Amino acid sequence: MATSFENGNSLFDFVVKNGNGVKGLVDLGIEKVPERYIQPPNERIEKVDEGPKEHLSSVPVDLSKLDGPEHDQVVNAIVTSAETLGFFQVINHGMSLELLESLKDAAHQFFAQPPQAKAVYLRGVSTSPLVTYGSSFVPEKEKVLEWKDYVKMIYTNDVDALEHWPKDIKEVALDYLKLSAKMVRRLLEILIGNLGVKLEDTELKSLIEMKNVSMNLYPICPNPELTVGVGRHSDGGTLIVLLQDCVGGLYIKVEEDMVAGRKEEWIEIPSIPGALVVNLGDVLQILSNGRYTSVEHRVRTTSKQSRVSIPVFCSPTPTAKIGPLPQQVELHGGPLYREVTYQDYITNIFANAHEGKKSLDFAKINTI
Repeated sequence: MATSFENGNSLFDFVVKNGNGVKGLVDLGIEKVPERYIQPPNERIEKVDEGPKEHLSSVPVDLSKLDGPEHDQVVNAIVTSAETLGFFQVINHGMSLELLESLKDAAHQFFAQPPQAKAVYLRGVSTSPLVTYGSSFVPEKEKVLEWKDYVKMIYTNDVDALEHWPKDIKEVALDYLKLSAKMVRRLLEILIGNLGVKLEDTELKSLIEMKNVSMNLYPICPNPELTVGVGRHSDGGTLIVLLQDCVGGLYIKVEEDMVAGRKEEWIEIPSIPGALVVNLGDVLQILSNGRYTSVEHRVRTTSKQSRVSIPVFCSPTPTAKIGPLPQQVELHGGPLYREVTYQDYITNIFANAHEGKKSLDFAKINTI
C-alpha cells in the first residue's frame, strides 16, 4: 500500500531533507502525483507525436570533418545553430559508444542504491566537498517541485575527482568530463573566432575553466501530463554537453522568426545513437551581445521508463567579468548587457526557481 503524506512539509522532508528523492516516492508505490509536483496548466508539457524537424535535429554536426575539405561547412553549421537555436547535436566527437553506454549504466546504478547511500552527499551534510546529491532545482524556492533527482560532481583536478567522487561512477564520469572539455574548447574557439575576436589562450580558458558533471534521474511518473522533469530555463554557463538516453523528453523552444516564416514552438529533440547535445549558455549570449542565443529548454516526464541524462557544464571562473565583447558592441550600436561577475550572475540564478530566460534580466540593460 502506498504511503500517504499528511501535508506538503512531510513530503518535502521525505524527498528533499531526508534524501529519499523522487525515486523514493516512486519506490513507495504512489499511484498519483503528489500535489506539490502538479504544475499549473501553462507549464505542463503536451506530448505530441510528430516526426523530427529536419532543420533542427535530423542532421547532427560531424566534428570529424573539421580541418578537412568540408571544414567551412561544419563551422557554418555550428555558427548558424548558435545564432538561431542555441543548440545542436554532434557526432564523431571523440567519445566511444562504449563510454557513453557505460555512463548511462553508471547513472542507473548510482540512483538504484539505497537512500542512505545517496544521502551522504546531501547538500549541507555531504561527506565530499565536491559532490552534491539532491532533488528538483532549488526546492526551497519552488512552489512546485520538479520530478528529478541528481548527483553533481565538481571538477578541480584528476586527483581530487578520484578521491572525492562516488567510487562506482568516478572513473567513467571523469573520462567523459575530460573528453567533453576538450571538445568544448574547440567549439568555443570556433564561436569566438566567428565574432571576429582574437582572445588570448588564458582568456579562452577562463570562460570554461569551471567544470562539473551531473547525472540526472527522471523516475517513472504516474501522471506525466501533470509534471515536468525540469522547468523552462536556459543554462547560465558558457557551453554545455549533454548525453541523453533513448527515452527522450528533452524539449527546446524555437523562437518566432517572421522573416523565416517560423512560429514559436516547443520541439522534442530525438536521441540519436552516439550523438551528444551541445547547447549554449547565457554567457555566450552576453559576450556576443545577443548575436548568439542561449537555448530555453525543459524536460518531460514519462510513465513508461525512467530516464537518465548526463550533462557537463563548462563555465567561467567565479571572478571572471562577463560582458559584451567590444567588437560586438560596436556592430550593434551599443551594449545590450552590462558587465557582471560570473559569481554574481550564477548566484542570482540559484536564488530563484526556473522561469524561462528571465535570468538574463540580471545583466540586461533596460533601454526604456
